[in-house]
Parts: sequence; C-alpha cells; structure tokens
Amino acid sequence: MRVRTFLIVFTLLVVVGVALLVCRMWLGVAVSDYVLLADGVLLLGVLLLFRWQIVEPLHLMETGMLLLREQDFSSRLRRVGQTDADNIVDVFNRMMDALKAERLHVREQNQLFDLIFRSSPMGILILDLDRRVDSVNPSGERLLGVSLEAVRGKRLDECSFDLCEDLCSLAMDEVRTVRLTDSNIYRCSRQSFLNGGFRHTFYLVELLTEEVSQAERKAYEKVIRMIAHEVNNTVAGVTSTLDTLETAMEDMPDSAELCELMRVCIERCYNMGRFITNFADVVKIPDPILVHSDLNEVVRVNMQFLETMCGERRIALVMHLSPEPVWVDLDVVLFQQVLVNIFKNAVESIGQEGTVYIRTSAGSPVLEVADTGRGIDKETASKLFSPFFSTKPNGQGIGLMLVREVLMKHHCTFSLRTGDDGLTRFTIHFPFP
Repeated sequence: MRVRTFLIVFTLLVVVGVALLVCRMWLGVAVSDYVLLADGVLLLGVLLLFRWQIVEPLHLMETGMLLLREQDFSSRLRRVGQTDADNIVDVFNRMMDALKAERLHVREQNQLFDLIFRSSPMGILILDLDRRVDSVNPSGERLLGVSLEAVRGKRLDECSFDLCEDLCSLAMDEVRTVRLTDSNIYRCSRQSFLNGGFRHTFYLVELLTEEVSQAERKAYEKVIRMIAHEVNNTVAGVTSTLDTLETAMEDMPDSAELCELMRVCIERCYNMGRFITNFADVVKIPDPILVHSDLNEVVRVNMQFLETMCGERRIALVMHLSPEPVWVDLDVVLFQQVLVNIFKNAVESIGQEGTVYIRTSAGSPVLEVADTGRGIDKETASKLFSPFFSTKPNGQGIGLMLVREVLMKHHCTFSLRTGDDGLTRFTIHFPFP
C-alpha cells in the first residue's frame, strides 16, 4: 500500500471520528459507542499498518545509511516480509556486495602496485598534480643516487641528480637512451596515468649498462679478432720475406742503404703487430683474482710511476690518503693497470704545471684522482667510456675501455667528470669487502 493511500485512509478515519464526536456532543445525535470504538480500532489498525509498511522501511534505510557512513561493506540488511521494503533491502544488499567486491579489487590492485613499485628493478619517479616529486621507489633511489626525503616536494628542475636534466627534457611518451660520465647507460621514458580523475606524470629509468656492454663487447671482440688474424698473418709473411731478402743482400755491394730500409720496414711491421695486439689484449682481460688488500698500499706502490711523470712536467702531487687502512677486495695486478691509465690521463690533461690530487676514504671505500687539467665538456663526457673513443689526436681509445672493463669486473661504480670548481675527478667506489 502506498503512502498516499495510507494518508487518505488515515485522514478519512480521523474525519469520520471527529464528525461522530461532534454529532454526539454538540448536535445531540445518538451515536453508538460501538461505532466510535470501531472507528478508533480501525484508526489504530491503520497506524500499525502504517508503521509496518512505512516506518520499518525508513528504519532499514537509516540503518543502511549508517553502514555506508561507517564503510561497513560486510554487513547486510534482513528482509522484513514487506514487498517495497524487501525490494529496498535487495537493492541495498546487491549494492553492498558490489562495493565490497570493488573495494577488495582496488585493495588487491594497490597491493600489487605497491609490490611492483618497491621490487621493480626499474627506477620509478612519480610527480604530483603540481609536477613536484611525490614518490621514488628503492630502485629509483639507487639509480638516480638520491633519497626520497631529499627530493620529495621539489620540482625536477630543482633537483641535482645526474639524470635530472635529461628527464626534464623528455616529452610525454618519449623514450630516450642516455649515457652518463659514470659509463652507465640508461633508458628513460616519460608516461602518465589517471588517479582520481587527474593525470599524473611518472618517469621510468632502466639500467642498460650490462646489456649494452655485452653487445658492444661481442661486436668489437669479433672485429678485433678478425683484424688481428689478418694483420698478424700478413705481418708474419712480410717480415719473413724481408728478413730473407736482407740476409741475401748483406754481402752484395752497395746494398747497405737498401738493407737499412728493409730493417725499417721490418720494425714497422713489428709495431703494427704490437698495435693490434694491444686491441686484442683488451678483450682478453681475465676474471680478477680478488685479494683482501689495503688500497693505500696499492696506491703507494704506484707512486714512483706517477712522481716520475709529474716531475718531468712540473706538476705538483698532493696526496690525502686515509690515516687508517682502506680494505678492499681487488686483483692487484689488474688494478695497477687501472691506476696507470688514470694517472697518465690526469697528467696528460694538465700538460705542464698543474696539480694532481689523490684521495682515499675508509668509511665507504673510495679512491679519487683529481687534476687541474683542461676539463671535460658534457658532450665529451657522455662518450668517454665508449669503445675506441679518444680525445687525443693519436689516441686509440683503449685506456678508458680497459679501465671500464676492469672496474666492472670488480663491481665498482665510477665516474669521470669536471666539477664546478674546475677539477676533473675520476672517482671509484668499491663494494664493501
């Protein structure tokens, strides 16, 4: 029965009851007590029916609103046996089932996203609606070299990590490969997602150094071996022929000048063989035999070589070695080759009259070689550790390639860059032994 019907019946019964009372009390019309009692009983019945049909559903609605307000999606309303009220109960219960399923789905998705966000090997940096850093996952902190506390709330152009400028220049949905001065190669992309109806920007940073290095190594190993094979075979044949001719012509008159020319050609062939051997040696670097060593002592052993080079060029040598031993696990023989190349590059960068600084630190094992040379511009810095790249007119690009290979085999992180103070620093961070 509808509310309007209840109101009409209730109003009629009230009007009838009032009319009977007026007729009896003021008009003197004889009205039976049974009639008044029957009208009162009917009125009471309508009120009870009204409560059952209308008030109870209202109570159910109030209870449902309370459950929604408390976000208690596990409770359900019971049917009361009244058609309209039971329809409301059924709709409400279906709505609560849908809300509970959606909430569970969202919670599971959030847990999955949080798990992926925290365990992903890719760095993820998320911006808020004001384009300020909102969150960075652990891999992002490691790859970018920053902590979340240091960058949260800052705009990207206000941050100072190495990839900051490259990330700022990315267009939406752009993917770019970036090579930094630490020889690492990164794939950076800029994407967006919707949250709460608003679009948020996020960046993905993936380390490609190992994959690219392996691809580069396979490529230049194949090329070097092919060239070395052809050159060595040719050189061996030429030098053998020249040796035979020189021997045959030694006793001939007026052959001294021609023999000298042959010896020059033979020496040139040997130089060519040594030249190609240098390239071949780079791809034959053995796995390091690690020994627990004091980095300070390893540096001191190579000081004579550096002091000789510095003395010839009037270069001052300033050492700040840690007062306590700097224990690291390294292959001393291989690492000496690294030091020789780093020292040599520092001295050659200065040329004449400058300063080379050498520093070690024991807290987190670090070796740093700084020089006052001409410095490295940004374009050159991104190519320094590329195979066979050299800034020297007659350079072969082998030195830094050998350094990179040896340090990567030692699981070291390293960088070569010119700071704001004008010093060019080669910094090596060793893993804890």
